[in-house]
Amino acid sequence: MTQEPPLSPKSDTPPPAEPTGPSVSLPEAPARISWGGGFWFGNVPQALKPPPLPPESATPPPSEPTGPSVSDRAPGGGESGFNIGLKTLANWVKRIIPDPLGSILGDWILKHPKIVVLTVSILLVMVLAFLFREPLIALYEESLPLPQAKPGHYTIAVARLGNDPGNAQRAALVQYLGEFGNPPAGKEVGESLVDALSIGRKIELPSDGSKSGHVKAGQEKARDLLKETGANVLLWGEVIQEGEKPTLVLRWTPSRESALRKERSDLERGVRYFSTQEQKLPALVWEDLASVLGLLVTSAGAEFHAQDGQFLADRLRPFVHQVEDLLKGARDRWTAEAFSRVEFVLANALITLGEQSGENEVLAEAIWHYRNVLRHWEGSTNRPARAMIQNNLGAALQVLGERESGTARLEEAVEAYRAALLGWTRERVPHDWAMTQNNLGTALQALGERESGTARLEEAVGAYRAALLEYTREDVPLAWATTQNNLGVALQTLGERESGTERLEEAVQVFRAAILERTRERVPLDWAATQNNLGLALEGLGERESGTARLEEAVEVYRAALGEYTRERVPLDWAMTQNNLGNALQTLGEREGGTERLEEAVKAFQAALLERTRERVPLAWAMTQNNLGVALQALGEREGETARLEEAVQAFRAALLERTRERVPLLWAATQNNLGLALEGLGERESGTARLEEAVEVYRAALLEFTRGGATHYMALVQQNLDRAMGILAERRQGGPPSGDRGEGSQPSR
Repeated sequence: MTQEPPLSPKSDTPPPAEPTGPSVSLPEAPARISWGGGFWFGNVPQALKPPPLPPESATPPPSEPTGPSVSDRAPGGGESGFNIGLKTLANWVKRIIPDPLGSILGDWILKHPKIVVLTVSILLVMVLAFLFREPLIALYEESLPLPQAKPGHYTIAVARLGNDPGNAQRAALVQYLGEFGNPPAGKEVGESLVDALSIGRKIELPSDGSKSGHVKAGQEKARDLLKETGANVLLWGEVIQEGEKPTLVLRWTPSRESALRKERSDLERGVRYFSTQEQKLPALVWEDLASVLGLLVTSAGAEFHAQDGQFLADRLRPFVHQVEDLLKGARDRWTAEAFSRVEFVLANALITLGEQSGENEVLAEAIWHYRNVLRHWEGSTNRPARAMIQNNLGAALQVLGERESGTARLEEAVEAYRAALLGWTRERVPHDWAMTQNNLGTALQALGERESGTARLEEAVGAYRAALLEYTREDVPLAWATTQNNLGVALQTLGERESGTERLEEAVQVFRAAILERTRERVPLDWAATQNNLGLALEGLGERESGTARLEEAVEVYRAALGEYTRERVPLDWAMTQNNLGNALQTLGEREGGTERLEEAVKAFQAALLERTRERVPLAWAMTQNNLGVALQALGEREGETARLEEAVQAFRAALLERTRERVPLLWAATQNNLGLALEGLGERESGTARLEEAVEVYRAALLEFTRGGATHYMALVQQNLDRAMGILAERRQGGPPSGDRGEGSQPSR
């Protein structure tokens, strides 16, 4: 739509007025109504003779009360220009409009000059407003406050376009963008996947400098507008006329400055969109919108990744919902590659969300999306891209597998990591290779913790040490610290199965090294994880020492970790640390004379079970049930009553529902040993031999499995417990009375 030119004046010139008195300069008449249509400006169409002067003796007629407030005569005795113009208008009306209507209107004009002046003024203002409507509209829009984007929506703002009369092209663009995609099921009818905002600001490029300088200055102003509105993208530019159809030259400015630079810098410089019909935008606009949204998602995902180690679940949840809606509602708008890229970012966000929130279904959704992306890359020669997907798929499988009672997910995770290492070689991408070696180590370690042998754990240690060949503290301090932390966990697990303390001492050293880079200020959640792991190693050493210094330190670091591992933010990590704190308190309580530490331990285990449910994390639930049983058993022995011992037996039997011999043989053996201790304590207080006989049976079963797994430290403990129980049983069979004292040295295993 083009701007109409102003109407030109009439070309006809009226004949000059006859001079019958003093010379009077006739002013230009105000705007008049041309019954032929439109408004015009011109000279008086006909000069009027002034009326003859009345005799001096005649009495002048009374003045009209409705007449003008100006003098009827001009200086020098002539009639005023206003009256002449008014009479000219009245005569003109009488001449062009047939009687009697013309005469009536002409007389009315002469009798109501004020109304005529007001009407002409209004018409003049209307004409001026019409002629200058574009700058007036611009001034009005500039005065309005900027609209604000809705939280949780992808919002595209559209500025006023240059050379766009009536903002017609902008209105069409806003409507077109708002129709992008279809809302997913459950959304309100008519609700769009993106919000399109009209903002009454125009970005004009400077007239001096290079073209790149023009665009850069415009982009800076556009980014300022994005900050004020909260929108994700701003579209700005101008309309140019090429032939009969208008062409839009649009520039896309994202809220994240680097979002388009690498892949779609052309969108920032400006793209021409040729209309196929009047005010009909091409499909290319939607294609570019999909591309921009995809790059925004990728950019946001990269920002979240850069904050790894911090609590992100609260911010990730709305981001995940936005991206899920885009994928479901606008699938047809993306190319297969762009869709796959956005789906990959979504899966990455789901891993972190599921890991921090403890929601297993979120992790299962991440696995599903990774496998979709992997199918898209089937047959591709881009091995590094496939390796990245395989690595992240392995991470999702591993996190979920650690929460499940079976090992299928963990085995799949190992396979995925090994597949990734085929594409990520040390020579080509050393840091990516090191990352996958680290991840492979964590999966092998999780499997090794459930097996009776140590082969997987030794393999995990080897993978961590390989990763540290490339992950140096100087090059990648946080990645180095993460791998040090994981190496410590593997060493600590191995150390628990050995009679010596060398592995446990090394674990403490590597945890302390990791904390040098994993600081609370930089990565609070990672710092808390390493504090928790350091507590486990200290506790393992403290159990083998006669003093309590290591155990006291373990309690301190667990409580420090709980400063970041809160139930509201990371419920499963909070529960894990509560469980470990309970273990340290229980061991301390066994070495002290009172029951205060043991009571604290019971409370810590019961708190952990609020989040560690059997449905959610069956093996972790079984671990805490086992540990609760240990604390209850210690209290029962200290108090001399059987109620706590009966509760302990129930807790151990509950733990064995998930800690089966086939699934986790060493953990099953540990719980069997602990069950034997509780049964032995009850048997000592009873006159019969049934409880003692059952205790001997479970000790023998536990010893067999520990021997098979080469867990020499636990073998010695169980053998000691078995010997004592058999001695009590033999004495009872010979007619000895219940003693109520099980003796020394029967330390429970966890």
